[in-house]
Amino acid sequence: MLAKDIKFDCRYFDGSKPCQFKTLCKGCNCYQPEGKRILIIKLASVGDVLRTTVLLPALKEKYPQSYVTWLVKEPAQELLETNPHIGRVLVYCLESVLLLQVEKFDLVISLDKAVEAVSLASLIAAKEKYGFGLNKQGKIYPFNREAEYSFTIGLDDELKFFKNKKTYQEMIFEVVKLGYDNDEYELKLAREEFDFADRFFKENNLTSDDVIIGINTGAGKIFANKNLGSTQIVELIELLDKKIKAKILLLGGPAEKELNERVVKEAGCEIVNSGGRHSLKQFSALVNKCAIVITADTLCLHIAIALRRPVVALFGPTCHQEIDLYDRGCKILAEIDCAPCYKLSCEKHPNCMDRIKPEDIVKAAKDLIQEMQNECAKMQNRIREKETRIILKVNKA
Repeated sequence: MLAKDIKFDCRYFDGSKPCQFKTLCKGCNCYQPEGKRILIIKLASVGDVLRTTVLLPALKEKYPQSYVTWLVKEPAQELLETNPHIGRVLVYCLESVLLLQVEKFDLVISLDKAVEAVSLASLIAAKEKYGFGLNKQGKIYPFNREAEYSFTIGLDDELKFFKNKKTYQEMIFEVVKLGYDNDEYELKLAREEFDFADRFFKENNLTSDDVIIGINTGAGKIFANKNLGSTQIVELIELLDKKIKAKILLLGGPAEKELNERVVKEAGCEIVNSGGRHSLKQFSALVNKCAIVITADTLCLHIAIALRRPVVALFGPTCHQEIDLYDRGCKILAEIDCAPCYKLSCEKHPNCMDRIKPEDIVKAAKDLIQEMQNECAKMQNRIREKETRIILKVNKA
């Protein structure tokens, strides 16, 4: 086969091995041109990567004939790999960096302010660039006018902490010149993840009739005091056990293994510990089976939002304004003058998260569960009314 017969712009063409259809280009009926080539650079953190997925359906609507490449760091790629709106996920490494400097794109969307992200975004050949790059002085700067607000918010604490009312979603839609309409996160779970969660629930005697409250105990290591202390968590669980007829599922990753084991030992009630030994998607599948999730501003919050689970979100050192719960939950804010602060360390006692009262969290959880039960009752009534109308029609006939 001659080079002139090869469809280099086909989204299925690999170049080093047969494509998924195992046919040569000449005469192939499966040819699909990539169309507009779009590169998204959002490397980390995992929660930020997940909430950036809100852009994908809107980009596809604006550019129906397009091929999206997403450059990301591990382990966040796991949450992108099955997304139908992404043609290719590249994990950040030397090979990917070299590859991207050879390729050409119609549009680069650079939403990460890390030096490795903005420098690469500046080097890549593209007709248009939105977001952030690196100038000749080695400083981050906005590629386009629409990115200036998001750029400035990183420089001005007064704007970020107090004046800003825009969510992260609103800001990135503004950067890429799209209209935001409460667009939702995208997180696709496979049958195997759902099966994992079903097995876990069965092994731990949790049924579909149980009201499961997931409590996420971790919050990363970047910012100080993002989550409750172990004493608060134990107090919260014991209050939930008294006030709400529900079962408690402790959520967390490997970093929370010792903390969760200590909480289980100290709490005077029954708790199911998820163990923290699962993949991100398995963790997500467990979150998906919770009636509500109680979590700080961390990855678990974004997973719960993506899976449309009601949440009680706890905020101390970070900005609650940037988080959109899509009317499926409530926020509890630390009442302290120095929050938010985004400090890496804090010596205050009590700190911002110490100020959050477990009884306030319990009340919020109770209200959410009541709302869910009310909605469920309304739905059942509508179903019964519909069935009655059908029976009446049949009888008349």
